Amino acid sequence: MAITRLGPNQDITAAKIAGTINFKNIVINGDMSIAQRGTSTSGITGNGYHTIDRFQTINTSLGTWTQSQSTDVPSGQGFAKSLKMDCTTADASPASSDLLQLRTAFEGQNLQQLKFGTSSAESLTLSFWVKSNKTGTYTMVFFHRDATKQFSKSYTINSANTWEKKTITVVGNTANSIDNDNAKSFDIWFNLGAGSNFTSGSLSSNWETETEANYAVGQVNLADDTANEWYITGIQLEAATSASDFEFLPYDVNLMRCQRYYEKSYSYATAPGTNTYVGATRFNGSTDASSNMVVCIEYATQKRTSPTQTYYTPSGTSGSWNIVRSGSSGTATANNWNNNETKLNAYFTFGASHNFANGYVEGQWTADAEL
Repeated sequence: MAITRLGPNQDITAAKIAGTINFKNIVINGDMSIAQRGTSTSGITGNGYHTIDRFQTINTSLGTWTQSQSTDVPSGQGFAKSLKMDCTTADASPASSDLLQLRTAFEGQNLQQLKFGTSSAESLTLSFWVKSNKTGTYTMVFFHRDATKQFSKSYTINSANTWEKKTITVVGNTANSIDNDNAKSFDIWFNLGAGSNFTSGSLSSNWETETEANYAVGQVNLADDTANEWYITGIQLEAATSASDFEFLPYDVNLMRCQRYYEKSYSYATAPGTNTYVGATRFNGSTDASSNMVVCIEYATQKRTSPTQTYYTPSGTSGSWNIVRSGSSGTATANNWNNNETKLNAYFTFGASHNFANGYVEGQWTADAEL
């Protein structure tokens, strides 16, 4: 990444920033540096966002896993973090419908430069670093959700416990356009295990109508032994026919991009639901005639859409905030009120014993606008 150094009398403008960072990498947080939800989650048996921002785990009954943000990275490449999947309960005989994946998804309005649906559709090149004790064939899927089209490909982990860089290129989709909106339009899926429903077909030779049997043909089963683990970092997806060097973004820029999809009141290193007052929000005031107190919080970053809020007391109890006034205290359930992409608005309804002219409410929150 070229860095332009400005002299003391030069203004920092948007144009100069744009010239410094190209944002060629479509993947957000591909260096695995941001993990707002926490750095380790154990007992994973289902779907969800667990640690690394913008990466969702899909697990339909294929083993039990611990996912973590690891400091095991390829040497000399500039990476500080990776995502690790560690099998803690094995499943050596997957049922036909079992599937284990790591996914990341993109808004359509961020992909218009790909020119899909035209004769000028850009090719896509995916590059990443990967490591596992389990060698063999792994598979992944480019999924054009707006058109329900897929392109499945494979790569090989050749040497056990060794970081290897992989590059996969596919042609652009000339037949189907990408919606220009803030909805989920495109995904990439990294398969780690799959039952016969997803392995009985053939890998793609071009963009094809979604066919589950073609998702993961030849895929090894990472869930077949509790000794198995898999690491990935440096994921870059770009409009190109070959891979370029990974585009590193400043930490604050990367965090801001992740906060478009998820934000919390807690300190960065504190997982939501932790028993802590650090970062808690407090509002002083009085209840209205209906025994409500309304609070308003502006998000650090405008969200993709009006997010889903989760409220916690400072002690970590989900769904409510503390209420405190002279001689009385308790909890009250939060109710959303006219929320949008920029503000968290909530009101807390108190019973008669908690109506007050001078008191406060306090608590923590998260806001989720994931694709």
